[in-house]
Formats: sequence, C-alpha cells, structure tokens
Amino acid sequence: MKLKPFRIEHYYAKYEFTAQFMLSSSDMQSRSVAELLALEPDARERFDALWLGYTESSGAPYLREAIAGMYSGISSDDVLVISSAEEGIFLVYHALLGVGDHVIVETPCYESGLELARSTGAEVSPWQRYFEDGWAHDLAALEALIRPNTKMIYINTPSNPTGINMKPEVFAAVMDLAKERGIIVFCDEVYRELEHDPSTRLPAACEVYENAISLGSMSKSYGLPGLRLGWSASRNRDLLEKCLHFKYYTTICSSAPSEFLTALALRQRKILLTRNLEIVRRNLPILEAFVARHESLFSWVKPNASPIGFPRVTIAGDVTDFCEQIVRETGVLLLPGGVYDQPQHVRMGYGRLNMPEALERLEGHLQSQNLKLEP
Repeated sequence: MKLKPFRIEHYYAKYEFTAQFMLSSSDMQSRSVAELLALEPDARERFDALWLGYTESSGAPYLREAIAGMYSGISSDDVLVISSAEEGIFLVYHALLGVGDHVIVETPCYESGLELARSTGAEVSPWQRYFEDGWAHDLAALEALIRPNTKMIYINTPSNPTGINMKPEVFAAVMDLAKERGIIVFCDEVYRELEHDPSTRLPAACEVYENAISLGSMSKSYGLPGLRLGWSASRNRDLLEKCLHFKYYTTICSSAPSEFLTALALRQRKILLTRNLEIVRRNLPILEAFVARHESLFSWVKPNASPIGFPRVTIAGDVTDFCEQIVRETGVLLLPGGVYDQPQHVRMGYGRLNMPEALERLEGHLQSQNLKLEP
C-alpha cells in the first residue's frame, strides 16, 4: 500500500492549533462533555459508572440501535461503528477493493476519498465536477466511466468542499445506474441532517439500495469531532462483515466513553442540530455579503448544506501563498484549494460562533492590500 502525503491534514498541522480564527473549519461549533451530559437527567451518574473495558468490535448494541433509528428500514445489525469516518473510508476500500477492480470517485472530494481508493491497487477514475458548470453532476460522463470491472462508485452528498447537496434526480439516477449493474455505492453522508432547508434532504443511500453503504460521523453536522466516532450502514450485511474483519487489524473496537457520549448525542440530536442550523443560517448571509462586496476577488456557487463553501479566488498569484500570508498576518486560517486539486479556490467555513469576527479581521486585511487580480 502506497499513499501520497495527506495535503489537507499536513496544512492543518502547520496552522490549526495556532491560528486565532478557523475560517476554514469543516465542522460545526463543538460542545463540552458537561454540556452533553446535561441533556439527560441521569447521564452524569451513568457516565461516571461506565466500565472502561474493551467494547464490541461492531459497536455497542445500544449505540447501533441509536444509529439505526436515524434511518428508514435499517436495523442495528445493518450498522458497523467505526473510529471516525476516516477509518470508515479506509475499511470500505481495503475490505472491498483490490487489484483488477475499478472504482469511480466523485471529485473534488476529501483527499482520502480518492487516495485511499488508489492505495488498494484498484483502477480509479475521477467523476469530475467543475466550478464553471456550477459544480453540476454530469450523468453522461459518469455512465461513460463505467467499465465491466467497475465495482464501486464513491459519492459525497452534501459535498465537501462545495457545501452543495446533490439534486434528487441526480441521486436517483446514480442509484439506478448502480442497481442495473450491481455496483456498490459508497456514499459519504457526514453532512446529512445539516441541509439548510431540511425539506431538501435526500434519502440515505443505504435506505434506497441494498448494495449501498452510507458513511456517517459525529464530527461534522453534530460538531463533535473529539469523539472520533462514526458508522457505516448497509442492508448488505456481507459488505459490513468484510469491513468488520478488516477492522480487527485497525482499531478492533471503539472507545467506551465515546460510544456512551455518541449514543446520548444521537438521542438528543434534534437539540444539537437546531443550534447548529441557527449558526449556519445566521452566518451564511454574512459570508454571502462578504463575497458580494469582494466580487472582483471571490466568486462562488452558494452552498445549500453543511457549514462550508468553496469560493474561487481570482488573485493572479499562488493561492496557497495568499492563504499563508493571511494566517501569518491576521491569524485567520483559510484552506487553499490545491489540497483538492483546485488551486484557484479556498475552502471557507461558517459553522463557528466567531465567524463574523474572523471575517471582519480578513476584510480589514484585504482592504489594506494592493492585490493583483487575474486579467
């Protein structure tokens, strides 16, 4: 197995814990353990009594039950608990793909969605989306990529980095293409339930297609990345069983405190989501107005889900240098799009309470600069 450097995490390792403002965060404003425990009357007592032994490799039954309850037609036996979505991507690819297989990966995407597929030895074809087309999904292009040995299609909705939810007709068409050919659909749904208009929420892939795997996480929509917990859900239990057998070689099982707190958070997730939606609905218009004020520098397809957007930057110079200058001089961290192979873009996050202050700091910097723009 050969892996390229993880550019996103390498960049964040340099700045994430020293920058004053995270204006590129892909997750929501987090909470403390005390805040979570306060959501249920006896949670503190139960947490204090928690046994810190090994947990079940597939996940605690009470946690898998809580996760299954988020879906239609999914039981606890259709759920595999994993130590973060990152492990889920690793397990699905390496348990199910190998030399001689072909996988199609929707891009731009979170780097591991592409690089971990390549690391299996399978042939990988990007299903590319383009800013110039409004990040539209080209179904004809997808169909043209399918080969006799295509085993899996990876999609991500709502999307990282664009913050855009797949259109229902596109989602249905992807599922139909896969069903007709018996192709596995691996759907990264870590931003599900953070659609700005909940009426636009798609069904989970695992709900509509037996050979689909839905990937979920506590990190993004729920704002609890410190729990390091996620899950894969599928009605094809053979696929999950293969992933479980591979998990025996990775983490074996999850953290008992994380399982307890995750189950609690999911039982009370409406409280978490109500606050998180309030934050993005407050912050997004502020960010949209900022982009409009600086239309000579930024242009974007306005996101409709998640707490992230992916503006294009029209600066003539290197966007990574631009971002690094900003974080050094202002303490405001943007993520350069080169980590997504989109070097003229930056990822902006609007899921933090201090986003308006961060944006004000960035705007003051931009007004003081004599930036050279693309002709």
